[in-house]
Amino acid sequence: MALRGPKVWLWRWRRNPLKRRADRVEAWVVLGVWLLTVFVGVLAGTTVSRSVEDGLARERVEWRPLVARLAERAPGTAASENAHVSRAEHVWATARWTSADGSEHSGQLRVPAGSAAGAPVTVWTDPEGRQVTRPVTEPQARVRACLIGGVGGLCAALVPLVAGRALRGRLERRRIDQWDAEWSRFGPMWGRTAG
Repeated sequence: MALRGPKVWLWRWRRNPLKRRADRVEAWVVLGVWLLTVFVGVLAGTTVSRSVEDGLARERVEWRPLVARLAERAPGTAASENAHVSRAEHVWATARWTSADGSEHSGQLRVPAGSAAGAPVTVWTDPEGRQVTRPVTEPQARVRACLIGGVGGLCAALVPLVAGRALRGRLERRRIDQWDAEWSRFGPMWGRTAG
């Protein structure tokens, strides 16, 4: 186990007669990489988060519920009021609706089992009348935007971090090559005796 002294802050920038140019370059590379990593991660995360939240807000404004009518009787049997099941089983059934521009549409919807043909059901549509899912609420959009923005920021931050790691590896190999060259020049002199 090697003995180490107390940890010294900013040791890479302290004066030292043994410090080489490569050591100073590496110190600035480390600082630059960390600053760039934080900057890129925050910028990308914020941008992605805002984009997701804006897209979800646009969906809340543009998507509208319409009343659709079941085209056929839903499969299954309707749950009776005094059944021990508190929530009726839902099944897929075909429904038809008319969009705001008057065009006819149809699609599969989840409806209570045993619903009669012609029963009204709610369908969410986009401005063209196509079936969409129910838009998320503002709190749900905020959480989703934060999660997606966080993942986007982390992924973007990996780019400068990996590039900086590769650059430090290259600097390390160069420094080792310089040490080898110097050792091959001065190493043999250590074996000589003064005579």
